[in-house]
Amino acid sequence: MGVIKDHPEFALFISLALGYLVGKIRVGPLTLGGICGTLIVSLLIGAWTKASVSGDVKTVFFALFIFALGYMAGPQFFANLNRKSLRFFALCAIEVVCVLAIAIGLAKAFDLDVGTASGILAGAATESAVVGTATEAIGKLDGLTPDQITQYQGHVATAYTVCYLFGLVTIVLYTSQIMPRLLRTDLREASRELWERMRGGSGTLEHDERPALPGLVGRTYLVTAGDGRTVGDLEQAMGGRVTVEQIKRGSKVLTPSPELELTLSDLVLIVGRRANVIDAGREVGVETPGVPGLDSPLATTQVAVTDKAAEGKDIDQLQLDHPEFIKGGVYVTEVLRGDQVMPANGDTVVHRGDVLTLTGARSGLGKLTDKLGAVVKNDATDFIYLGLGIAVGSLIGQIVVKFGDVPMSLGTGGGCLISGLLFGWFRSRKQTFGAFPPQAATTIKDMGLAVFIACTGLVSGPQAGPLLKEYGALLPFAGIAMVLIPATISLIVGRKLMKIETPLLLGAIAGQQCSTPAITAITQTAQSSVPMLGYTITYALSNFLLPLTGPVLVGILGA
Repeated sequence: MGVIKDHPEFALFISLALGYLVGKIRVGPLTLGGICGTLIVSLLIGAWTKASVSGDVKTVFFALFIFALGYMAGPQFFANLNRKSLRFFALCAIEVVCVLAIAIGLAKAFDLDVGTASGILAGAATESAVVGTATEAIGKLDGLTPDQITQYQGHVATAYTVCYLFGLVTIVLYTSQIMPRLLRTDLREASRELWERMRGGSGTLEHDERPALPGLVGRTYLVTAGDGRTVGDLEQAMGGRVTVEQIKRGSKVLTPSPELELTLSDLVLIVGRRANVIDAGREVGVETPGVPGLDSPLATTQVAVTDKAAEGKDIDQLQLDHPEFIKGGVYVTEVLRGDQVMPANGDTVVHRGDVLTLTGARSGLGKLTDKLGAVVKNDATDFIYLGLGIAVGSLIGQIVVKFGDVPMSLGTGGGCLISGLLFGWFRSRKQTFGAFPPQAATTIKDMGLAVFIACTGLVSGPQAGPLLKEYGALLPFAGIAMVLIPATISLIVGRKLMKIETPLLLGAIAGQQCSTPAITAITQTAQSSVPMLGYTITYALSNFLLPLTGPVLVGILGA
């Protein structure tokens, strides 16, 4: 025990290791997850050893977590601030109003301290970020002694742990099992039907899967039917959707030009989309196996669209506006919007900020890149941008605004969340600066939250026992009620008033709760990823709104 108490770094990382091990334990369809497991283990270690970690460590790692969270959600958050997504925004508003009202009501009815009420809100809403924003806000309350601040901050962690457990089980079972029965809907069939009605969709692949039939192909043909036709005539006949990359005549490899005539027995390499290449082959002759020496390496690059003229145009129109596509044999093989992979069909509409994957000859790529936007730079983290973003967030968090007698401050957490959203969105508009690779951002986000939670649990361990004795029966009830009430209201409003399709609605309700286990259970029940379409919108909005409820609740109750 002395080793743990005297070496806080050991206490911190053993809490992480054991916590994530506990989080992997599966009970039926449920797992606690690494964050909840870490909090449980760190509370036990803190209560047993009285070990603690400097509060500055907790603040720094929480700032890293909340900024990365905002940075990753920023592009999608602002993209969803439109009339079409307004109905999903209403569901998030229901969640925020309900959890705040219930937390304030419970605090008044049972004379709860500000820490316990905040922990109930954070746990029942299954939003770990609220722990940080509420804990930080408590530390800034006037009139509290250092001992009281430590005690109330400990109550946040303990109440969160208990309410999270019951809230998690409730939201998973309610959305994936009970709601489909209440609506008398076969979720699997409803998801399939909705998917078939949606245009432009394509099946998603797992991280270790690749399409068996790639969109862009090269094939060689023996000239028979195309004898006497020029290269330019053939490409024009196919609408510019294929390019003749190389021609082998006898032992010589010829460089194609529009005026070059094909002759009987030439071997021709044609590149383009699979269906178009097959059609072109009928105009040329018989397909042959790959021919040694007849190959043309293709380069691939990602380009962020910044050209204003490209906004709102589909890929077919974009190719017509830029003859370099046809002349250079360049093709759009993928469209990335935020973290969503869009199909690269001819009717896929392109927006500024989208990332196009272009494949073709290197010379053609260079010309198009300059016209459409800029090459995406995402190979290493831009620490200038990252450091500036967190610094700006820290400054925003220091601003105090009074509503009557209630002082309101976002704190470092809320400030870094806002700056993360803004910096992430600004980066998405022109991705030539501010690189924060997705894997790096995910690692910093997860690590930041895990370390923050472990620090909180170690400090809060001694206060856990007394709080559980005093409010042991209330916390489970609060955790269940704060899930059922907003979810049920959202179900009624979303179905009866907004007419949202059932798969999207269930996904949106899981998203308004920021519950990854819930959407996982829903998609498993549906055997489809369609509910994810509703989840991503409300998840992005709630990830911004729910952490701000911590300072709001603390400000109201603290006054």
